[in-house]
Amino acid sequence: MAQQQETRAESAGVSGEGLVGGTDDTTDAGAREEAHRARGTARPVTVVGNPVLHRECREVTEFGDELAALIDDMFASQRAAEGVGLAANQIGVDLKVFVYDCWDDDGVRHVGAVCNPVLDQLPAEDRVLDDGNEGCLSVPGAYHPLARPDYAVVRGQDAEGKPIAVEGTGYFARCLQHETDHLHGYLYIDRLSKRERKDVLRQMAESTPRYDVVPNEE
Repeated sequence: MAQQQETRAESAGVSGEGLVGGTDDTTDAGAREEAHRARGTARPVTVVGNPVLHRECREVTEFGDELAALIDDMFASQRAAEGVGLAANQIGVDLKVFVYDCWDDDGVRHVGAVCNPVLDQLPAEDRVLDDGNEGCLSVPGAYHPLARPDYAVVRGQDAEGKPIAVEGTGYFARCLQHETDHLHGYLYIDRLSKRERKDVLRQMAESTPRYDVVPNEE
C-alpha cells in the first residue's frame, strides 16, 4: 500500500507492547525492518493489468529459507517504493504473503509479515467506516477515497508457520485489509465505481512512478 498523501506523525523510536493474540509487532520495529531490508534486494513492482495481480495467490505451504529470503526482498522493495505494505504478487510472486511497516493513528509503528492471511468478518453493527484516501504501489501516483472498516484483525502464519493474529485500527487497519485483498486478486480500485476507477487510472497515466515497475506487455 502506498503512503497517504498527507504527512503522518513518525516519531523515531516509538514502540509499544502491541501484544495481539500473542504476537508483538511493535517492539524493536525499526531494527527488525532494517535487518530484513539489509538482507534483501529490492525488486520492481508489478502494476495494474499484470495477470499476477488479478488472481488469487497460492497458499504458502513451505516455511524455510526460501520464504525468509522472499520476505527480506519484500521489505527491501517496500522501502525502495516508500510504501507501508507490500504483497508478494506485487513483485511477481504467486504466494499468499504480505509485509507491512505501518504507523497506526496513535503514532505506533507496526512491522511484520503474514502468510495465508484471513480477515475476521465484523458484524455489520460493529463496523465503523473510515472513508480516507487510499493508494497502491501497483497503481503508482494515484489516490482515491475508499470506505473501509476502521478496525481489522488478520489471522494467518508467521515466516516459521506459527499461528499469528494482527490487530489494526485506523490507517493500519486499512493497510491490513488492502494487503489481504491483494492476495485474493483484488486491487483497491476494484472496490470503486467505474467513474472513480477511470479517474484513478487517469491519475496513474499522468504520473511518473518514483520507483522501478514492471511494464505490462502490450
